Amino acid sequence: MARKKSVPDMFDVVIAGGGYVGLSLAVALKQGDAGLTCAVVDPKPMEDLHKDPRASAIAAAASRMLSQLGIWQKIAGEAQPINEMIVTDSKLRDAVRPVFLTFGGEAAEGEPFAHMMPNGVMMPALYKAAKALGVSFFAPGTAETFRTHPDHVELALEDGTLLKSRLLVAADGVRSRLRDLAGIRTVNWDYGQSGIVTTVKHERPHNGRAEEHFLPAGPFAILPLPGNRSSLVWTEKTADADRLVRSDDFTFELELERRFGHHLGTLELDGPRRAYPLGLKLARDFVKPRFALIGDAAHGIHPIAGQGLNLGFKDVAALAEVLVDARRLGQDLGGFDVLERYQRWRRFDTFQMGVVTDVLNRLFSNDNDVLRAMRDFGLGIVDRMPGLKTQFIKEAAGFAGPVPKLLSGEPI
Repeated sequence: MARKKSVPDMFDVVIAGGGYVGLSLAVALKQGDAGLTCAVVDPKPMEDLHKDPRASAIAAAASRMLSQLGIWQKIAGEAQPINEMIVTDSKLRDAVRPVFLTFGGEAAEGEPFAHMMPNGVMMPALYKAAKALGVSFFAPGTAETFRTHPDHVELALEDGTLLKSRLLVAADGVRSRLRDLAGIRTVNWDYGQSGIVTTVKHERPHNGRAEEHFLPAGPFAILPLPGNRSSLVWTEKTADADRLVRSDDFTFELELERRFGHHLGTLELDGPRRAYPLGLKLARDFVKPRFALIGDAAHGIHPIAGQGLNLGFKDVAALAEVLVDARRLGQDLGGFDVLERYQRWRRFDTFQMGVVTDVLNRLFSNDNDVLRAMRDFGLGIVDRMPGLKTQFIKEAAGFAGPVPKLLSGEPI
């Protein structure tokens, strides 16, 4: 075992996880007059963040937060606005897929309700901002275990380094080791599905239109990227997804074309293809004394509504606001009374979204003709109700419910 190294600093907050959630929390806590000291621990080198080939849907509220943090201004040129979204429901063999629902419009004048952003652009920008603000990084570094004391928490890294802080935040993903060590139980089940993620080039422009095709195995989402490129989130039964990812390019492209269609012309793969198992995992508690969960460590939901990342950004905005307010009032950052405010703010919203995505997936990921007729009728009704569609746009843009200041574009 490696010899323990002592780190003399007592941080205000240590964040385990250097993804978009952990990094944006670190940036938020370092800004303004709160003067919080932060450290980020992550197993991967931060210098490799630009290699992430995936892309993410950024809701309007999240882009406002990133703007307030000084990030959006640096990366907006790489973003693709989503100007419209269409929803179809059909069998895989159907040559024509009638459109049952369309979304358009803006969150505010001149502000699309969402953008697509390459992770390889957003993540390095967050890291550079955090470094410039004085966030300490222990990466690569693996959080091994932690011990809670009356006035601080001590995190031990795999190499023997000890980090002390007032609060430990777990942003270490849906399989969070720290959540398990904290004894926080989860509600979870496996959908027996996997999401294939890849990028394609196509002959014709997408004009900023996103598409979600509900097919018997699950949703097939086409999300626009800059240029004649699109990001795909393709849901299949796990065995079929594994087979497709392992197949040769010709077989994969043939199956892809059957689902994608020909409306954007000739297709060409433009990146690696990977499959991720899909399930529902919701933490029963978001906080313990001197410990808090954010992002996928608190909630892993089905991507059918494209809200996973934006739920994480809501966690960041809420927790940052709670902690900054507590510092100004001279309160203990890791005190349970302080952390309970964050839990009350986020837990119900998260469980609600988890239930919605679960019901949608069960309703649409099947080949039942009776269910198809019922859901298509329902989609058609929604499409004819402008008020309800406006509410859906508000939800997709991230402005539903009590909105933290950062998500409204306001400083904490």
